[in-house]
Amino acid sequence: MLEESQKRFFEKMAINCNNYADLIPMSFVLGFYVSLVVSRWWNQYQSMPWLDRLMCTVSCHVQGTDEYGRMLRRTLMRYANLASILTFRSVSTAVYKRFPTMRHMMEAGFMTPDEHKKFESLNSAHNKFWVPCVWFVNLAVKARQEDRISDYVSLAHIFREVNNLRSQCEKLYSYDWISVPLVYTQVVTIAVYSFFLACLVGRQFLDPSQGYPGHELDLYIPVFTLLQFFFYAGWLKVAEQLINPFGEDDDDFEANWLIDRNFQVSLLAVDEMHQNLPALEKDKYWNDNDPKPPYTAATTEHRKTSFLGSTFDI
Repeated sequence: MLEESQKRFFEKMAINCNNYADLIPMSFVLGFYVSLVVSRWWNQYQSMPWLDRLMCTVSCHVQGTDEYGRMLRRTLMRYANLASILTFRSVSTAVYKRFPTMRHMMEAGFMTPDEHKKFESLNSAHNKFWVPCVWFVNLAVKARQEDRISDYVSLAHIFREVNNLRSQCEKLYSYDWISVPLVYTQVVTIAVYSFFLACLVGRQFLDPSQGYPGHELDLYIPVFTLLQFFFYAGWLKVAEQLINPFGEDDDDFEANWLIDRNFQVSLLAVDEMHQNLPALEKDKYWNDNDPKPPYTAATTEHRKTSFLGSTFDI
């Protein structure tokens, strides 16, 4: 559709755009950005509070099979769950929609009316996710004074675990507070789309009769450039999806599921399972000095002899 002079001008412009498009370090810019986002995403997952270590410690060190002892353990774990939920409310839209107010927390059973009253009476302009941790340590000290915890070594063990929970909540709060600089995200996005805008012109197939280097064939559709666009654009979309994993998308973290799981499991561990052990019995290999657990027929071929060292068979 172009005149002959216009064709020659377009061909020169395409070659020029292709040369300058190669100057944009796409692999470095986009690869470093995606690496940063994925690392941040995984660190946020590792900061999500799982209460297994704390519930085992409380079940071990807080003694008493009577009603008061049971109430102590359940209240301690309820405070721990409350601290994690308050943190999730601050960073996750799905959790905030589930518990939009503190009254919803009380009605759900995570707080008593008296705890709700004391919580609301605390005058602080800052996020108060740390309040249940303070309640936890004070109640643990009271349990030690009442000899429900045998010694201060056990009390210190409980404190280490609740401080670990507190640190995880703080990390989630900090990740929500300090995000990837917006200018960095903008630079990467502009670089990606600028690169392919240049490729849109520079990667055109030119007239083979003109003898331009690398343009001996005219395929009409730049297939490999399209593939490159899909890979780079897909890489960028991955980073955009992972940069905030506490939303309501299918790929985001299931914070509400973790809340339900922690609450059910932690109360079960410190209540019904407290000192409720199965009977001691001799194991199957009681008199066998060289126990050999069996393999199924499907895994026999994977059975290997013990590794003794790389020089053992010399």
